[in-house]
Amino acid sequence: MSGVFSATRAKISERTLRTDRWWLQPAITVAVLVSFIIYATFRAFESKYYFAEPLISPFYSPCLTSTCPEGASLLGKPFGTVALFGMAISPALFILIFPLGFRLTCYYYRKAYYRSFWQSPPACAVAEPHSTYTGETKAPLILQNGHRYFFFAGLVFNVLLTIDAFLAFRNEEGHWGHMSVGTLVLLTNATLLWLYSASCHTCRHTIGGRLRHFSKHPVRYKLWTWVSILNHKHPTFAWISLFGVALADVYVRAVASGSITNFYFF
Repeated sequence: MSGVFSATRAKISERTLRTDRWWLQPAITVAVLVSFIIYATFRAFESKYYFAEPLISPFYSPCLTSTCPEGASLLGKPFGTVALFGMAISPALFILIFPLGFRLTCYYYRKAYYRSFWQSPPACAVAEPHSTYTGETKAPLILQNGHRYFFFAGLVFNVLLTIDAFLAFRNEEGHWGHMSVGTLVLLTNATLLWLYSASCHTCRHTIGGRLRHFSKHPVRYKLWTWVSILNHKHPTFAWISLFGVALADVYVRAVASGSITNFYFF
């Protein structure tokens, strides 16, 4: 019997025996994320075409520097004019660090870019090119443990973007009771961001992860069941909300630059 069974695994020189196009999904992930990074970087340093009363881009909300146009900030302008190497810092750079930090440390996005950019692993039954694995116990990946803090910071920005959406029920003169295409764009963006945050694993754990007896906390248990349902759709909300943020910025930029007119329904 000793000659039939072997204590070692089969020696396979190929990286994978899969014959399907397993590389397609990680390739698409790289293309989409790189495209978003390039666009977000361009918009962050463009520092214009982000506000057209009553619409403001989610990349720049709330605007926190003295270079922001009147009416673009809900929190005042605490940073004044900040310069770096003799150049004024874009207002977006004070904002994007928190939403991007939330997405960068998100459990789903970790899986997405670990597999696509670092190929760790790129797909099931495909060997990764790395000889060692340290997980998230050393720098820089140990910083991923800050996800819970970015989650709560992200909720603050969700609130601010929701306020922006309600403020969009005004017209250019500041009169209430109007709705435009921009209103729907900002409302949709805020809704998708709330769904992304509510479906987050950290949200689910925060609501009910440490409870020992659900029967003693009926309200939190009910909320936990709702969040658990959303949690199954977390990857979907992660991608849709990413496109939602980008498209909201594209629309506001087009209106602010005069490329299109913000059509009012009433």
